[in-house]
Amino acid sequence: MAAVMHRSSSDGGSSSGWSEAAAAAAAGDERAGWEVRPSGMVVQAREEGVAAAGGGGGGGIGIPPRPPPPEITVRVKYGAARHEVAVSSIASFGELKKLLAARTGLLPADQRLTYKGKERSNSDYLDVCGVKNKSKLVLAEDPTSVERRYIERQKNAKIESANRAIGAIALEVDKLADQVRSIEKSITRGSKVAEVQITTLIELLMRLAVKLDSIHAEGDSSSQKNIQAKRVQKCVETLDVLKISNARLQNVIVTTKWETFDAPATTQWELFD
Repeated sequence: MAAVMHRSSSDGGSSSGWSEAAAAAAAGDERAGWEVRPSGMVVQAREEGVAAAGGGGGGGIGIPPRPPPPEITVRVKYGAARHEVAVSSIASFGELKKLLAARTGLLPADQRLTYKGKERSNSDYLDVCGVKNKSKLVLAEDPTSVERRYIERQKNAKIESANRAIGAIALEVDKLADQVRSIEKSITRGSKVAEVQITTLIELLMRLAVKLDSIHAEGDSSSQKNIQAKRVQKCVETLDVLKISNARLQNVIVTTKWETFDAPATTQWELFD
């Protein structure tokens, strides 16, 4: 029993010693530019790891600065296009997407990168996933982004259509407003206007009001729609007032009286030989 206890104590001591040695080795690896993953695999430390271990990335006293990681060229297929992109061997897929955005016009959030049949996330690293020089990747557009852009294009098309319709109505309102001002000037001067002119203008303005009401507008288009609706309403109200004022005016009949004169007497001329 004592031997067993002694052996257990001995095993525990050796285990503790091994753990301390492993920790020391890991610390030494980090200072040398390497890091130990939880799985036990030793890999080259990344920039943030080195900065944390070396106190700001400058390296310890007497330790030379670590050379930059090698650069690799990856081949990316996007539809029928092929792109060769130079990137750091320890870069993440998110960083690679930023480089591809300038080549393809796709935003990084709209990109889906696949390597060896598996989609890779932005936080995955190229070297960890086994990406090497001349490795082939497949780029595709996120289906949700395609649908989102389609909806956005449809929305923009509706806005443009609404703007065109409101602009056309605004031109018609301008013409009718000029006629309203002309009638207002005539009535103000005391000249009576045919009532049919006023009623016709009111009817035309009401038709424009119905057209405006049928237009579905949002944002700035809605503001322009409200402006034109207020203009139409103001013109109709002005015509209602002018209609009452016009009814009070008397018709002015202008007649021309010509003064008549008697025919002059015929003058007899005496003839001399």
